[in-house]
Amino acid sequence: MNWALARLILGQICIHACMAGMRMATPLLALREGYSPAAVGVLLALFSLTQVFLALPAGRYADRHGLKRPVRHAVVFASAGAGLAVAFPVFPVLCLAALMTGGASGAAVIALQRHVGRAAEGATQLRQVFSWLAIGPAVSNFLGPFTAGLLIDHAGALVGEGASSTAGYRAAFLLMAVLPLATWFWVRATVELPPVIAAAGGPRARAWDLLDDPAFRRLLLVNWLLSSCWDVHTFVVPLLGHERGLSASVIGTILGGFAIAAAVIRVLMPFVASRLKESVVVAGAMVASAVLFGIYPLMPTALALGICSVLLGLALGSVQPMVMSLLHQITPHHRHGEALGLRLMAINGSSVLMPVLFGSAGALIGVAGLFWVVGAAVGAGARLAWRMDAGPRGHG
Repeated sequence: MNWALARLILGQICIHACMAGMRMATPLLALREGYSPAAVGVLLALFSLTQVFLALPAGRYADRHGLKRPVRHAVVFASAGAGLAVAFPVFPVLCLAALMTGGASGAAVIALQRHVGRAAEGATQLRQVFSWLAIGPAVSNFLGPFTAGLLIDHAGALVGEGASSTAGYRAAFLLMAVLPLATWFWVRATVELPPVIAAAGGPRARAWDLLDDPAFRRLLLVNWLLSSCWDVHTFVVPLLGHERGLSASVIGTILGGFAIAAAVIRVLMPFVASRLKESVVVAGAMVASAVLFGIYPLMPTALALGICSVLLGLALGSVQPMVMSLLHQITPHHRHGEALGLRLMAINGSSVLMPVLFGSAGALIGVAGLFWVVGAAVGAGARLAWRMDAGPRGHG
């Protein structure tokens, strides 16, 4: 990994940590102020909702303007959103902050992913750089909530207030407002790549035209199935643990094992990228996920559940770099931003809608049934993954 890529990863970590810290802190403040769990659920959904609507425009904007201008706008919006929460820590403003920081994080990630994909040379280097880049969210998902939690618990004591005081929340929001500024510090020295100009004379391209490509449709469907596995695991493990009478700390440890395993596999993948083939890795992850979802609800002890969680984290954590590599190989070079926007829109739309669907389905078929239905779906989708390849365009 060279220093130019390291700077972009650090920039991604800072703006994503801002969103992750806000996503942890804002619902805690809302609950402290007496808002209902339903209201908190709406607040959390807003972090993904903006990305559903902004992903395509952000992708087009990145295709036209490259890296630095989209990231600069994202930094301004993320810092402003968190800054509003510092000044006015009330529920309506927290909702606005969720919209602004969530949307800014998504727009910045699209621009960063597009730049990194264009800078890579060949399929092997694509797999390597996206494996390195995928480590960023794992780090920021720890860094943002951890630092925000420390400030919430301890910053209030510095001004004579107790733990979880409004001063503590303001300090956490202030740090989240500063983090995106560090993103600009890391990204500003990056050299822009020359623009890719579409061939003149053809019909005006629309984002949905990308879906006419069977390879791109297969890739989006496979990515959605695997993203749903991630969502259902996060959603259902607490329900399964509650059914088994496990404590909150044990449930948290099971989920933590999943997150750590996903991060570890992403750290290892750049070193073996030359020996990997995207379709084999993705199909293998789908088969492994299907098997693990089949046996997960049958595990009798917390330790067995934890082992399943770690194995599932290893399987699902390996997928994103392979998907990103394929996406950059099968889509036209001047439309990488749009393709990334479509992918992000599908994933975040799923994150908004799936918890509602999971909750309704779980009430009908039970927690074990939900595991088995999702496992069967992802197992059936493995055949699609075997058929994925770079297509005729290649990468250049």
